[in-house]
Amino acid sequence: MSKYQVVRIAALAAVLAWASATRIWAEEAADTTAPPQPPPLAAAAGNAPAPAPAADPAPEKGPPLPFHTIEGYGGGAITPMAYLVNAGDECTLFGKPAGAMSFVGLGSKNLDALTATETLYGRLELGYGADRLGLGTLPDDIRTATKVDIGHSDLWLHNFNIRGLLIKENDPVLKELLGGLDVPAFTVGIHFKYNDSISDINNKLGGALAGIGYNSAFGEDYTFTATKTFGKGFFGKPLITTAGLRLSEAADLGFLGFGNKYNATFEGNVAILPWDKVLIAYEFRQKTDPYGEIPGLIGGEDNWNAIDVGLILNPHSTFVAGWGHFGNLANAQADSAWYVQMKYEF
Repeated sequence: MSKYQVVRIAALAAVLAWASATRIWAEEAADTTAPPQPPPLAAAAGNAPAPAPAADPAPEKGPPLPFHTIEGYGGGAITPMAYLVNAGDECTLFGKPAGAMSFVGLGSKNLDALTATETLYGRLELGYGADRLGLGTLPDDIRTATKVDIGHSDLWLHNFNIRGLLIKENDPVLKELLGGLDVPAFTVGIHFKYNDSISDINNKLGGALAGIGYNSAFGEDYTFTATKTFGKGFFGKPLITTAGLRLSEAADLGFLGFGNKYNATFEGNVAILPWDKVLIAYEFRQKTDPYGEIPGLIGGEDNWNAIDVGLILNPHSTFVAGWGHFGNLANAQADSAWYVQMKYEF
C-alpha cells in the first residue's frame, strides 16, 4: 500500500471521528434526553429502550446500522439489507443523511468509494455512490498486447440508487392475515449506473470490448431484498439474515460497462451481534459472465465472498474492516481483498 493510500485512510478516519465527536458534544451540551422509539435494528444491537413515560416523546436515534455498500445503499460491503439507512419515522419527510468513505485493496488494483444516503418518510432510501477503480497493471498489459495506450489509469462508476420499503418487518396487518407468522422486511430497488471512461477505452481499442459483449456505459440494476432479525437466533445472540435477487447487465458491477442482456443472480448475507457494539457478517454475491474473454486482459467473473467486522463506535458512527475473495477482476486476481469503511449518520 502506497504512502498516499495510508494518508487517505488516516484522513478519512480523522474527519469522520471529528464529525462524530462534535455531534456527541453538541447533544450533551443540549441535554436532550427524549425517550427512544427504536428502528428495526435497535433491539438487535442491544439498544432497545425502556418504556417511555406518558409525555410527548421524540424518537431517539437507533444504532447506525446497516452499513453502506460500496455502491451507496444500506447493507454490508457488497450486498444490500432490506433495512434502510437512518430511516427516521414515517411522519417526517426528510430523515437525516448518512455518509461513508471506503477503501478496498484489490491486489494490483484498488477502489475508493464515497457514498451518501437520505431516507424519506422512513420508506424511501435515496443513495449515491462514487466509485474510483484504480486499474493497476491493466493499462500496461493492454499496451503490451495491442500497442494501444488507453489513456486511463483509473475510472469512475457513478451509482444513483432508489430503494423502497414495501413491507415492514413483522407488519401487523400481514401478520394477522398470515395467522400470526412474522414477516421479513422487504425492499425493491433500482440502481442507475454510469461509467465515465469505458466508452472511450472501447473506442481506443477499436471496439474490442464491443466484440466480446460491451454495449453501453449506462445500465440499471434491479434488486429485491428480504431481511429478518431473530432476537435470540444464534446461541441467544441476535441473528440477521438477508436473501435477495438482482437483475443486472453489468460486467464487474459496471466497472467494465454493461451488456445488452439481463442476468438474474442471488445475493445474501448473515450477521450476528456477539456483543452490543460488534457485528460480524458473511456476504455472498453471485456473479455471471455477461462478456466473452480476451486472454490475459479480460477474464471471466467469479462469485464474491466477504467477511465483515463492524464496530458501533457511538450512536452516529461505525467502523468496518473486512476481507474479500473476489476472484478474477479483468486481468488479475483479487482473492485476498481487504477493505475499511468509516460511516457517519447525522
